[in-house]
This record gives sequence, C-alpha cells and structure tokens, in this order.
Amino acid sequence: MPAPKVLFIAPNRIGDSVIASGAIREILRQTPGARITVASGGPPAPFYRSAPGVERVLVVEKLKSKMHWPKLWAQVVGTRWDLIIDGRGSILAWLTPARRRRVYSRAMEHGAPKVEMIARLLGAPRALEPELFIDDRARAEAAAVVDPQTSAAPGPILALAPIAVQPGKSWPAERWGELTRRLRGEPRFAGWRIMLVGGPGPGDRAAATPALTAAGPAGVDFVGKGDILASAAAIQRAALFVGNDSGLMHVAAAAGVPTLGLFGPTEWWLYGPRGPKTRTVAANPRRGEFAPIEALTVDQVFAAVLDLHDAFVARGQGTEAEA
Repeated sequence: MPAPKVLFIAPNRIGDSVIASGAIREILRQTPGARITVASGGPPAPFYRSAPGVERVLVVEKLKSKMHWPKLWAQVVGTRWDLIIDGRGSILAWLTPARRRRVYSRAMEHGAPKVEMIARLLGAPRALEPELFIDDRARAEAAAVVDPQTSAAPGPILALAPIAVQPGKSWPAERWGELTRRLRGEPRFAGWRIMLVGGPGPGDRAAATPALTAAGPAGVDFVGKGDILASAAAIQRAALFVGNDSGLMHVAAAAGVPTLGLFGPTEWWLYGPRGPKTRTVAANPRRGEFAPIEALTVDQVFAAVLDLHDAFVARGQGTEAEA
C-alpha cells in the first residue's frame, strides 16, 4: 500500500511557522508513514528541510496580484493528496484534489493561544507544542560565525533580538543600547558574551547597532549571518534570550532557551513565547488593554532580565549549552 501523501500549507511568517510547527508530529501521529510536502514562505522554509516525514519543501515567494497561488497550484494539482492541511485558509485547498481537507478559518479562533488554534485545525486532542528540527548543517553554519568571535574569551551567551517585522513591535534601538550597557555593568553578567541576532535586512542591522556598539569586545555579531535555521542553532547556544515580539522570540522559546519577550500593542496572552522557561514584559500587562512599546522603560526590561537570570541560570535551570 503506497504511503499517504499530505500537503501542509504552512503559515507565511517565521513566528507563525514556529507556532504551527507542532503540526508535523501530529500529521505523522494521525497518518503514520505520511510523505509530507510543505508549502512555505521563503524565510521559514529552512525549518522543514530536516523535519520528520517531510520529503519536499515548496517555497512560495509572494508575487504581484497574488500570482504565487496559481504558481503553487500548478505544482500540486497533479498529485492526488490523501490529506491537505491549509494553515492559511486559501482557496487552493479547495481547488486541489484531496480525499480529506482541514482548512483554517477565523471561526477556529476563540481568544486562546495560537498553538491551541493549530490543534483545532488538525483535530488534535491537546495543544501542539512548537518544535524545531535543527540539523547538523545549521549547527555548523552557526559555529562558523560564533566560534571565531568567542574563542578568545568564551563565556555564557545572552542573545538579544532587537528587531520585529512590524515597527510597532520594536522597542527603540537606543534603549537596547542602554539595556546592554546596564547589563555589562551588572555583576550577574560578568564574563558573559552578548550576541545580537537578526536577519539580513538593513532595518535589522540598524536596530542591532546600538546594542552591538554598547557590547564592545563582549559582543557577538549574528545579524544577517545565516538563514533562520542557522539563527536557531546560534540561539540554542545561548543561556538566555531577550527579544521583541518576533519570530526569533518564538524560535528561542521552541529551542528551550529561557526567553523574555517584549510586548507593546500586541496580545501577549495570545502571542507570548510558549514553554516553561518563558517570561513576558508588556507595556500594559493587563489583558485586553494596550500601550505602545515605547512605554516600556529600560528599568522595567532590565529588572525582567535579572528575574529571568535568577529563575533559570542562578538556579541551574538553563539550557544544555551552559553545561
């Protein structure tokens, strides 16, 4: 009997892809031996190259007038799919032959964390926890960047990600610089390295520059140095992570790194980092109320970083990278 064929139309953004990553294991649980094809946006596509059961990754780059959908349809319509799971709620799932379909709709959202919505999409009995599939290639790429910068003065790594796709989610770059100066003067972080992580865009570099400058010789530059899986491998080497509400924040939490997420006008109760080693600090900590991220002070974030350290490093509950 031929192996069942499953098409998973994954979310387009990095953060949403991490939140939905538990779908891979659930597909295999429900459909043993499945041969999975993943349709993914370009930036998160590396997440799936080593995922179990995934035999093909189709990269969907956005085109004008939404012409990426006809292009994708032409690639998948010739296959008789046993199951299509559409995490984007596109019409493609209905235009492609399949024995069964599970298609996202807004009716699945009931004010619960997004991992629970993914579970509803797949009909899973419980929330599907995010999972990263970091391969040897990603680890080697991360090591090629990090090791030369840390070999002369090794120490625990504090990873900072001062970027976010949406401007309203980004804590001001100069405050990241001031936070870094404060952390360098804090005895808890004596001997630590401060690693800036970000993508290849000029906005990422601009956001990271004040903190990287403030880090001085303790700084490690991983901004624009690799794809998202290499970035995940670099973050996994850290003892702590601090970042805006962004894809990298979700990566850090999924990698098991103690994670602090900074939130402004977005729902931290829905989009906060997932896992037992996570914390949030919000401009307005009351559910249902909002404030700009600029309302977060350096004092607030500094105190939250110290709390993160004391909870997971001082008590010996950090990541394997610390051992």
